[in-house]
Amino acid sequence: MTAPHPSGPARPEALPEAGPESDGADLLAALLDGMDAALCAFDASGTVTHWNREAERILGWTAAEAVGRQGLDGWAVRAADAEEVTARLIGAMRSPGRQVHEFALLTKDGGRVLVRTQLSAVPGPDGTPAGAYCAFSEVHTQIDLERSIALSEALFGDASWSVVLVDADLRPALANAHAARALRTGRTALLGRPLGELLDQGVEEVEGALQHVLAAGAPPAPTDLWVTLRDQGGAPPERRCWRSGFLKLASPLAEEPVPLGVAWLFLDVTAARLAEQESARLRFRGSQLHRAGRAVAECEDPMEAASLYLDFALAGFADHAVVDLLPAPQAAPEPPVSLVRSAATPTGAPGPCPAVGRGGIPVPYGEGHPALQAVERCGSVRAASDCTESWAAARKWPEGTVHALATVLRSRGRTVGVVTFLRGPSRRPFDRGDATYAEDIASRVAASVDLALVAER
Repeated sequence: MTAPHPSGPARPEALPEAGPESDGADLLAALLDGMDAALCAFDASGTVTHWNREAERILGWTAAEAVGRQGLDGWAVRAADAEEVTARLIGAMRSPGRQVHEFALLTKDGGRVLVRTQLSAVPGPDGTPAGAYCAFSEVHTQIDLERSIALSEALFGDASWSVVLVDADLRPALANAHAARALRTGRTALLGRPLGELLDQGVEEVEGALQHVLAAGAPPAPTDLWVTLRDQGGAPPERRCWRSGFLKLASPLAEEPVPLGVAWLFLDVTAARLAEQESARLRFRGSQLHRAGRAVAECEDPMEAASLYLDFALAGFADHAVVDLLPAPQAAPEPPVSLVRSAATPTGAPGPCPAVGRGGIPVPYGEGHPALQAVERCGSVRAASDCTESWAAARKWPEGTVHALATVLRSRGRTVGVVTFLRGPSRRPFDRGDATYAEDIASRVAASVDLALVAER
């Protein structure tokens, strides 16, 4: 390298000139001072020829104080470390490629800074070593960078959470294997696709959460998002609950924060949430039965007691209830079965079930009616609408009924009738757990009706 320039860093001989010498020196000085890493350079004799602003920030020595010094001994390196550092510099001039080392440098105020350096030889015009340059940064800064890179690699490699990077247009830009499996697609197949092509129900909630994060930042706590995946490769639609957290991503290189997108981390907690819902449902139903038992204990009329059981059963379970009784209890009713409408909730809107009564004209149920099937089978029968307007009317049920659960009323080994629970379109279909609860209610209603029959004799 040449001797240091009197007004700043010298220009290396190996650097081709792009114009006048002063312009080349100014350009080189601007490039060196704009670097994020600290940099100093030495000529073949070990004299400092370059010293940029980042080196000045870390060590406190200005370029005017550093350029022209022989080596680092006595001012930037302790005397005890000078021999080792000098040997590394000389070794870098004679070795190809870059060498990475860590050692302590002295600051201007006498402190010590552990730095990680990259040393590399600077060849002259004839190919012989003309010096070396040393790029360095504080070790903790380098470790932070490496830790961030390692974290990113781990999240997209071995993380048990699903991780999706979503760009500012709300399209996946990167995803790990766990997320691809959760979305039923490949890691590359989902990139750049709208979320609406991956999710059926719940896409509005997901996009709303992403937009909120881009505008206002990450929420203070994770949130549960229920979604239904679209049919991917013949797999049936499936409703899932994802425990989701969001992080806003901004570029650290811009003068003002520029949103790069959102990191969406989620974990499938469907099984746990369904178990919690079922547990809460069972607790509520058990509480309802307990309350019904206490209320029934104060009833003198067994028919009124049967009505109270239905009132408590309807809460959170069904919109309507219909009670049909046999003209006389039978151990094993034989077809044709005749049922008399004895009680029903108001048809205009959900409400209390009036007291159960007996007598009247049999209801003209058609063949295969769920209530008739329940009596014939001595069990429960579920039914769902076929999407025709006349479906409910044909079965003598309130308008708007789309789900039904008919359960036989049995007491003392005899069938006394059937109770039918009805749900509208806003509710889910009846399942096996609902049938178990309905059978529990039916046994209590049947006992009250049977007691009333005994009292009539």
